[in-house]
Amino acid sequence: MRAIILAGGKGTRLRPYTYVLPKPLMPIGGEHPILEIIVKQLKNYDFNHITIAINYLANIIQALFEDGSNMGIKIDYSLEKKPLGTVGPLTLIKDLPDNFFVMNGDPLTDLNYKELFNWHVNNENDITVATYKKKYQNKSGVLRFNEEYDIIEFIEKPINYSYINMGIYCLNKKVIENLPKNKQCGFDKIIIDAIKNNLKVKAYLHNKYWLDIGRTKDYQAANDFYLEHKDKFLKIE
Repeated sequence: MRAIILAGGKGTRLRPYTYVLPKPLMPIGGEHPILEIIVKQLKNYDFNHITIAINYLANIIQALFEDGSNMGIKIDYSLEKKPLGTVGPLTLIKDLPDNFFVMNGDPLTDLNYKELFNWHVNNENDITVATYKKKYQNKSGVLRFNEEYDIIEFIEKPINYSYINMGIYCLNKKVIENLPKNKQCGFDKIIIDAIKNNLKVKAYLHNKYWLDIGRTKDYQAANDFYLEHKDKFLKIE
């Protein structure tokens, strides 16, 4: 099984840390880069070939992972000469199989990647998006009123839920075959276009743990959770 990890971003929301390290190499729990955890998870779930799409501080990522032989998995690289968004890098990879797995290089999650991929293939989906139900608390009190503007309810800082994109996908190759190469493109575009063209676009619900480390607050939360719940993730040796 083939996996593509998108690791070319500058991680601007995590500066100043990411002036020195690319975001996927930020350590979790003071021990291992998040990208190392992801690679070992993918290997554990029987993925045998990983392509890492790189741009910003690419040489550091390549120096750490090399060809993957030290981790028992094949790793190669797709180098973006300019930022191409989340989908653009896929157009540079020439040997993609009919179905493949794609993810950002920064989420900490206990999602079973193999089950997601098998579900995608068995259901003959064109795009499968992993999604997570996230809680949001409104920072203000909320009013409900009727057509005559009579206030009928006041809710102090209510909690709402939304199904968010986890940055983890499975794709059929035909979704990207006709995209212009070396042009910036995001997952939002291909999903919207696929829906308009009546392709099979499905959500895969994950109800355990997920957090990306893109912001300082989330990075700290991921560190704290990892230290307290290492059993939820692979044992990293």
